[in-house]
Amino acid sequence: MLPIVSITLFLPLVGAACIMVLRKAPASVVHGIGIATGALTLAGAVWMWSRGVLPAGFSQVEQIGWMPAIGAAYRVGVDGISLPLVLLTALLFLLTFIFSAKVKERPHAYVVLMLLLETASIGTFTALDALLFYVFFEISLVSMYFMIAGWGHEDRQRAALMFFLYTLLGSLPLLLAILGLYLGSDPHTFDMRVWIASPPLTGTAAMLALVAMLFTFAVKIPLFPLHTWLPAAHVEAPAAGSVILAGVMLKFGAYGLIRFALQMTPEAFRHAAVIILVFGVVSALYGAFAALAQTDLKRLIAYTSVNHMGYVVVGVAIAALATDPAVRALALDGSVLQMISHGLVTGALFFLVGMLQDRAHTREMARFGGLLKVMPILGWSFILAAFASLGLPGLAHFPAEFQIFLATLRVEPAAIVVILGIVVTAGLYLRAIGQVFLGEPREQWKGLTDLNARELLTLVPLLVLIVGVGVAPAWVLDVIHTTTATLHF
Repeated sequence: MLPIVSITLFLPLVGAACIMVLRKAPASVVHGIGIATGALTLAGAVWMWSRGVLPAGFSQVEQIGWMPAIGAAYRVGVDGISLPLVLLTALLFLLTFIFSAKVKERPHAYVVLMLLLETASIGTFTALDALLFYVFFEISLVSMYFMIAGWGHEDRQRAALMFFLYTLLGSLPLLLAILGLYLGSDPHTFDMRVWIASPPLTGTAAMLALVAMLFTFAVKIPLFPLHTWLPAAHVEAPAAGSVILAGVMLKFGAYGLIRFALQMTPEAFRHAAVIILVFGVVSALYGAFAALAQTDLKRLIAYTSVNHMGYVVVGVAIAALATDPAVRALALDGSVLQMISHGLVTGALFFLVGMLQDRAHTREMARFGGLLKVMPILGWSFILAAFASLGLPGLAHFPAEFQIFLATLRVEPAAIVVILGIVVTAGLYLRAIGQVFLGEPREQWKGLTDLNARELLTLVPLLVLIVGVGVAPAWVLDVIHTTTATLHF
């Protein structure tokens, strides 16, 4: 059988190698290679999707010996949790390649870094060997650091350094936890499937491993109070970097929370679930209120990411507390779908802010006004994405958040206070829409142009999927539920 997972995983590296060979190629050729490689990678992800997943365990598994003496191997595969994330990753990278076709500053390095980051991202979601997972996890940090530092805005060096130090230091406890799980397994192995089927640690050892993993993934999600690197990184990153950071890389933390913390230390996670739930609720509410205080449109969207990822953590904690398997699956279905919808909605919003900044060279909401009359396509697109972000029924966030809140009511009703985040989010987006797009346009903005063909090609797929997932989420939920319905922890 064709190793489609490995082909999809390493296709971006083939594109990067081609660009490195063609060092004197013009920018148009370099961007063309990036777009073509991104399209082929998306085709590979769609092919993986068409193969589907098994009702239990992992599907499409590919394995090659790597370091047999220590039980490490190249192992990749997918299940109903990782497969939608792979498809989301491939889609967002293709769209960022299209959006970034205008980049003229060091295009070779830019596209090569993006392709390396794509392989690292897909590898993080498909790795079934813990050592391999950690390698991909770390490579992604290096790639994003250079993206922010090399193509970001005014304070990019400081933001890139903060991002790198936070996430690098934050990932060290995960390495310790992986070593602990390895030493606890008999025979010693880094096979994640073995650790999930038979958790190797119990008691105090399992709790220590859980604490280490929670620290790493809380930084990555990010959860309050370990979120402070995120606004600076988003504000200073180029628009394409913000899309990947929010749409893909924040999911590393949430995915790791499910795949490692919940599945590999299930008993310890259950004991700590109430504390994790509290952090999820606080983070969701804090993110909403912090966003309400922002005047910079990009920083506002960055803080709403803290809010929405807080909902994901609430769903995972509720799943751990639930005794009814149906409620457990409901909470996890909502959490995984929230990851997908967040990638679509926040990706669209960051693209739109980038398009606006390219024209106006500012993101301060108070300086705008009346842009809906000047740029109706951009304006209505932003309104649609903003309504999706505030959880409007019929758009992508609603079915995800509804399942999380419903499961919360059935397991821990007091935690439903988290729903206040939706009210605050609605207020902050309505204020932003009013300030930026409604009213009469100022004289200085009347000459702004609306979206061009390249920008529409970037944006329209996300808007279509935002509506598609909101109206008919079953095509995604059926894949997710295939796995969540069979999880035992």
